[in-house]
Amino acid sequence: MFTGLVSAIGEVRAISQDAGVRRLRIEAPYPAADIALGASIAHAGVCLTVLDIEASGAGGAAWSVDLAPETQQRTTLGAALIGDRLNLERSLRAADELGGHLVSGHIDGMGEVTALHDEGGGAFRLRLRPPVELMRFIAFKGSIAVDGVSLTIAALYEEHFDIAIIPHTWSATTLSALAPGRRVNLEVDVIARYVDRWMQERTLRGAHG
Repeated sequence: MFTGLVSAIGEVRAISQDAGVRRLRIEAPYPAADIALGASIAHAGVCLTVLDIEASGAGGAAWSVDLAPETQQRTTLGAALIGDRLNLERSLRAADELGGHLVSGHIDGMGEVTALHDEGGGAFRLRLRPPVELMRFIAFKGSIAVDGVSLTIAALYEEHFDIAIIPHTWSATTLSALAPGRRVNLEVDVIARYVDRWMQERTLRGAHG
């Protein structure tokens, strides 16, 4: 599990393909001694397993992760290029503060940036169009993870939603590289999913008396 609070930005250094599996080599400022083999790290919101680890750069680390065909199709990592920067978050520990919201690292779909507005003072407003099937999970003032960043829904429309980005988040994550037409990884709030499932079951029970 994660919280949607980005703790570092990594860079794709190499890409290889073996049959249906795509392998990315990631370099980041985390100390290599702090990353365990098999650890789960969220990459642009996608939970991936560290396959190897070595020291790299000035106290940083490099590791490899594999993308299964499903991950390649459902997330932006399937089209990642060498040099791309990725939001990173290490998995939540029991004693950690839950500063964002509970994020599983399982992407529900990709959204498209449709507008970006500079509100001044380093703050921005981003408009996103999610897959139609995800709209029912998105609520005004609810939570959503965008490329692994925990954000709050600032406005909700029939086919779009807005998020307000404060200066710190803008400068500390890859959201500052977004522009209209770009695609992002979306993970809806897990609570919304459970409520939706409960409502479906309730409706089904009612239909059967």
